[in-house]
Amino acid sequence: MPLGPPSSALHLQNVAPGFISTPGRTPTSVTVHPVALFSILDYYLRRNDAQDRVIGTLLGTRSENGEVDVRSSFAVLHSETAEQVAVDMEYHRTMYDLHHKVNPKEVIVGWYSTGSNLNTYSALIQNFYSQETAPHQAIHLSINTGAEEGQQAGVKAFVGSPVGVNPKPENCVFVPIPCELRFNDAERSGLDLLTSTPANAANATFTNPASDLELLERSLQEVSDMLDRVLSYVQSVLSGEVKGDAAVGRYLMDALGPSTEDLEKGEFNSHLQDTLMVSYLANLVRSQAEVSARLALVKAS
Repeated sequence: MPLGPPSSALHLQNVAPGFISTPGRTPTSVTVHPVALFSILDYYLRRNDAQDRVIGTLLGTRSENGEVDVRSSFAVLHSETAEQVAVDMEYHRTMYDLHHKVNPKEVIVGWYSTGSNLNTYSALIQNFYSQETAPHQAIHLSINTGAEEGQQAGVKAFVGSPVGVNPKPENCVFVPIPCELRFNDAERSGLDLLTSTPANAANATFTNPASDLELLERSLQEVSDMLDRVLSYVQSVLSGEVKGDAAVGRYLMDALGPSTEDLEKGEFNSHLQDTLMVSYLANLVRSQAEVSARLALVKAS
């Protein structure tokens, strides 16, 4: 799912000498997992009042086709003034060493910052992380929390690139790349619980997680709603109210075709027989329990 509106803007930065240009493959897309995103938001909520933004390190994996998978993150102490920016590099390396012992497959892929503006200090920090990720290029996630009025919450991904025949620090460019949020099936229940809004949000209190039966009921209701939307779309196409989309038709055929074939092959009848057998055995056990109870009452009397 997209995390922010697409943008083709390039942000030119003027930075100090020492820019490191890495010759690695340019990242083509970024995938962010919920754990990394929640860690960033948690640190943002616990920041000092004097901090306009927070930064941190992104950890994950890279693929051969240029896709970057951001799986976790940790905060990095830093301070910014009108004259300079200071990053605690020793803290950054210590945290990475500890994390690498637990997750040796995850490496540094870039850094993040909150806020929607890329200033001069962003290029300086990008230069530092380019050294940490060499020979690969470092990515930068810009997380807009939506706390400021008139701004929409979202996440954008950038890569730093030099410009010119002889690349210089003052020619650094932040180029946007596609970014999306992806979660596993095991994380679905937790995300649904966090994103659910109570009817009375003002007086809302934390409740216990939903039981397995409630989650099953909710999932079945979602499937029913999706089937209703699909049925409404198909009926609109057949009646001529909406122009059909060939891509949607092929997707529906791929999704529903195997199920239809299974029904034609008798799979439905076999499943129905299994269901009837289980129901019969359950009724038989219930009858035997009632008979045993009545016999016990007769003996007691």
